[in-house]
Amino acid sequence: MHCRVVVEAAVPVFDVETEDEAIRIAISKTGEMLNPDLNYVEINMGERTTPSGEELPPAFIAADEALVALELEMSVFNVEREEHASRIARKEIGQRLENIPLEVISIEEFEDEDEDDDESTTDDETESTDETESDESTSTEGSSEATDDDDDEILPEFEDLVE
Repeated sequence: MHCRVVVEAAVPVFDVETEDEAIRIAISKTGEMLNPDLNYVEINMGERTTPSGEELPPAFIAADEALVALELEMSVFNVEREEHASRIARKEIGQRLENIPLEVISIEEFEDEDEDDDESTTDDETESTDETESDESTSTEGSSEATDDDDDEILPEFEDLVE
């Protein structure tokens, strides 16, 4: 089973004046902490709402400091159940984002795209690729023997190098 896990992070940002500036800095700061190890984690602005359902901006600013809600999306492969996927995502992301609180928002199961593609090929396509491969293997067999002979002439024997 494969799962797509979305984790919400509360990223603190200092010395900012506007919400847009805080969001840009938070995304950049998070990207620096995750990359290059977790370059497959997608970073998006978080969605905040009031209890009555009114939308709020993802950044809260007070005294030139901001707390920005970001959503980090990660695909986890070959897990037993959703709880397992959640733990893996929190561990992987949490190791890189020290002192930043994380909360799992959603977990979605998805099918592997490669399996679907393999099943959708037709017999005609398979036959034509088999013919092409057999033609290529025949032509490369003759040329590989010639290159082996050439390699013997170019490269000296190991024992000759040692002497």
